[in-house]
Amino acid sequence: MKTIEVRLHGHRQRVALTGRGPAVVLLHGIVGSLDTWRDAVAALARTHTVVAPDLRGHGGSAAPPGDYSLGAHASGLRDLLDALAIDRATVVGHSLGGGIAMQFGYQHPDRLERLVLVSSGGLGPEVGPALRAASLPGSGLVLAALCRTELVGAAGGLLALLRRAGLPDRGDSVEVLRAWASLGDPQGRRAFLATLRAVVGPSGQTVNATDKLYLSSPVPTLLVWGGRDTMIPVAHGAAAHAALPGSRFVVFPAAGHFPHRSDPERFAAVLRDFLATTAPAAHDPAARRALLAAARPARPAR
Repeated sequence: MKTIEVRLHGHRQRVALTGRGPAVVLLHGIVGSLDTWRDAVAALARTHTVVAPDLRGHGGSAAPPGDYSLGAHASGLRDLLDALAIDRATVVGHSLGGGIAMQFGYQHPDRLERLVLVSSGGLGPEVGPALRAASLPGSGLVLAALCRTELVGAAGGLLALLRRAGLPDRGDSVEVLRAWASLGDPQGRRAFLATLRAVVGPSGQTVNATDKLYLSSPVPTLLVWGGRDTMIPVAHGAAAHAALPGSRFVVFPAAGHFPHRSDPERFAAVLRDFLATTAPAAHDPAARRALLAAARPARPAR
C-alpha cells in the first residue's frame, strides 16, 4: 500500500491515497494506523478513490502538542480533504475513528455522503478496562515503563516472527501487539494520552453522540461490529441501529474489536455492497433546521 506525505499547518501527515471514483475515507482507531485498512484499501480502490490517513499523533503522522479532541480531529480531516481537492466523501471509522466520523458529519454535514461505523466509540459509556486505566492521572509514567525499549522491541519481534512464519496477520491480538510497538516513541505516547483523555475517563467514555444521532438520519449509515468485542460492546451498535431508522447493522459473530481485520474479505464485501446499493446523502440545510426544531422542547406557556 503506497503512501504520500501531506503537509498540513506545517506538520506532516501520512496518507494512503489510491484508486479512482467517489471518495471513501478510512479512519483508524486509537493507537492504530492506516495499515489496519490495507485489505479494505485493495478491495475498494477498484471503484473508489480511497483516502486512509494516519491520524494526528498516530503512525507516520506528526505528534505536535495541541488539541487532540474529536472536534480537532474532525477539523483536521476537513483540511486534509481540502488539500486533496475532495469535496465530499463516505467516511468509515473504526473505534476512535468512528467517533471522529460522527463528529465530522456533525460539524461538516455538507461534506458527508455516507457514514460507516466499525466497533465505534462515542455511542455509550462502556469501554474496556485497559483504556479506563490508561486515562488515570499518572498513567503516563506507568505507560513509559511498560513501553521500555526492550519491551517494545519484543512486541515488534513477535510481529516479525508471525510474518516470517506465514501466519495470518489479523485479529485483535496482532493489532494489540502493533499498538504496543507503536508506543515506544515518547511523542506518540503523549499524543495517545491526550487523545484518550479527550474521550475516556476512569468511569468510561465521556463523549456520547447518541443525543445527536437523529441529525444523521438522512445519511445512509452502516454499522459493523464484532460479536465478541470486549472493548466496546456490540449493544452500542444495536442501540445506534435502533435510533437510526433505515441504517444497516452487520455483526461478525466470531470477531472481536477488529472485524475488518478478523474477516477482511467479508468486511470488504459488506462495505462494497453498502456503497453500491445506497445513494449519497444530499445536504439539505432546510431539512436539517427542521430536524433541530423538532428536537427542541416546547417553550412553557406564560
